[in-house]
Amino acid sequence: MLSYAAVPLYKIFCKVTGFGGTTQTAKALPDTVLDREILVTFNTDVDPNLPWRFRALQHSRKVKVGESVLVAFEAENLLDSPSSGTAAYNVTPHGFGRYFNKVQCFCFEKQTLPPKTVVNMPVSFFIDPEIMKDHELDGVKEVTLSYTFFSELSKN
Repeated sequence: MLSYAAVPLYKIFCKVTGFGGTTQTAKALPDTVLDREILVTFNTDVDPNLPWRFRALQHSRKVKVGESVLVAFEAENLLDSPSSGTAAYNVTPHGFGRYFNKVQCFCFEKQTLPPKTVVNMPVSFFIDPEIMKDHELDGVKEVTLSYTFFSELSKN
């Protein structure tokens, strides 16, 4: 019984602390955009048990700290029947996740795709201006946002 509760509790812990590269969820956009630019690279993977193609529609994007950004990902169900998956994510380098704020995302929500269907999946995010106070991350010029889609079947 305790192991069943471990996954939701771990998700909550990671979201609150940024542990393991977990990003934050924002309720409001910052009112300041700074000159510091960071290159955000997008990485995508798919669980071998999920017959999907999944990709970022752009490899990377330069982002100013505090700037609201919208990027798109694309998922395709390769089966002749509906298929479901859920995406997990992280941000590297370590410690950066607490400043990477998602406004809109498809992650941690079950996605069911009809047979042979391609869908667009937007992600809206910003890098919190509070990063400027964290001098351990002063030298960070590039971060990677990684998503992995897992099969709903592999969770059972």
